[in-house]
Amino acid sequence: MRVLKLIFGEDIRAAQIPTNCSLTQLRDIVGNRFPNLKAVLIKYKDKEGDLVTITTQEELRWAEESADPQGSVRLHVTEVNPEYEPSFGEGRRTDTEVQETEKSLTNISNFSENGSIKIYEEKGVSTCVDNWILQFARLFQNYVGFSSDSCLNLHDLGMKLYSEAMEDVVTSEEAQEIFDSAEESFQEMAALALFNWGNVHMSRAKKKLFLSEDASKESILEQVKSGYEWAKGEYIKAGKRYEEALKIKPDFYEGLLALGQQQLEQAKLSWYYAIENNVDLDTWPSTEVLELFNNAEESMERGTEMWEEIEAQRLKNLSKPNRDKDILDKMGLDGFFKDISNEEAAEHASCMRSQINILWGTMLYERSIVEFKLGFPTYEECLMAAVEKFKLAGATPTDLTVMIKNHCANETAQEGLNFRIDEIVQAWNEMYDAKRWMSSVPSFRLEPLFRRRIPKLHDSLEHNDF
Repeated sequence: MRVLKLIFGEDIRAAQIPTNCSLTQLRDIVGNRFPNLKAVLIKYKDKEGDLVTITTQEELRWAEESADPQGSVRLHVTEVNPEYEPSFGEGRRTDTEVQETEKSLTNISNFSENGSIKIYEEKGVSTCVDNWILQFARLFQNYVGFSSDSCLNLHDLGMKLYSEAMEDVVTSEEAQEIFDSAEESFQEMAALALFNWGNVHMSRAKKKLFLSEDASKESILEQVKSGYEWAKGEYIKAGKRYEEALKIKPDFYEGLLALGQQQLEQAKLSWYYAIENNVDLDTWPSTEVLELFNNAEESMERGTEMWEEIEAQRLKNLSKPNRDKDILDKMGLDGFFKDISNEEAAEHASCMRSQINILWGTMLYERSIVEFKLGFPTYEECLMAAVEKFKLAGATPTDLTVMIKNHCANETAQEGLNFRIDEIVQAWNEMYDAKRWMSSVPSFRLEPLFRRRIPKLHDSLEHNDF
């Protein structure tokens, strides 16, 4: 069995396919996941980045072989006129037959008393719960950034290192080295758990307001206030989790960068809420928002410096033997150590540096808007600093020109253009994704943070949708 991701525009749904899956089975699974689509083309992305329509069994095998053996098979679904749908030699099966196929493909998982996972088949039991759990797990991993496999690997590595050391004489020098490596693995796992916990709260803060068209003005304002308090509470909880992660692992730069974004989002939420309530900016206490911006920039600066130091140390140690790798090799656990080439590591560092600069530039740009609205002359300095960060990230001169021209401080900014820095950043991130895929650069733990979309409440407050 392999995990399958079906991508239809922005809608991504998870399923499972058996070994040697047939085209008819695949079409049935797609039809079951997207029941409203009458006719579709199913495509996979080849190594040259092209979307290739699957019309034969051999092409389906190619699609499976092009996927990461440890990851999921990603297929793109496109709706077409029924006359253009490829014929696989069989008619489309009924819903009942499709459900039977799905039921035969899905095993029911359960936990044993000692925490291990048992997988068994049980006749007559619905697989709806299994499918729901799978889809939620994929959604959780895609949008929150939590990968259970990576954490299990850290846990397994820590336990194996600890057990190996206990089997040796605990007072020996070799055992102490193993204990040190085990401690680092458990420490990182604990920090990652809190980091992912914080990501959950950041995602919860994105909850959308559903306002009835016939609701009264008072009712709408009450819902907006309630939504604001909810989002603010989630941001505060996320910040606490990131801070706890840093207490466990002080050099956890991911926690600092995430904390910077959390403080930025909280500052924007407070600002948009104040604007929506038509406060008098001359008398409005802006100290809290500006303090959040200050803290966000400080967190970004510290996190970036920490990452740069770690990267510099990595480059310095390229010619030196890796202590952890040597220990694992001696113990026969070399499979836990994933070695990447110098070229891959350099490309990874370049992508990381660009993404940090984009996030930092966004922070400075948002602050320049607030400072301009508050009448602070420092807004221009902040705007130029933002432009410099975007330039370092690889933004084109055209992008930079549009950004400056449409800043709210520019008298020539077109009314109704509704320029959003988040929109251009999202476009950059999509280009980054395409480049990363083409160059086969592995993703990293901070990717969900860099790709996080604008919270719905922020969007509603800014555009006064109610």
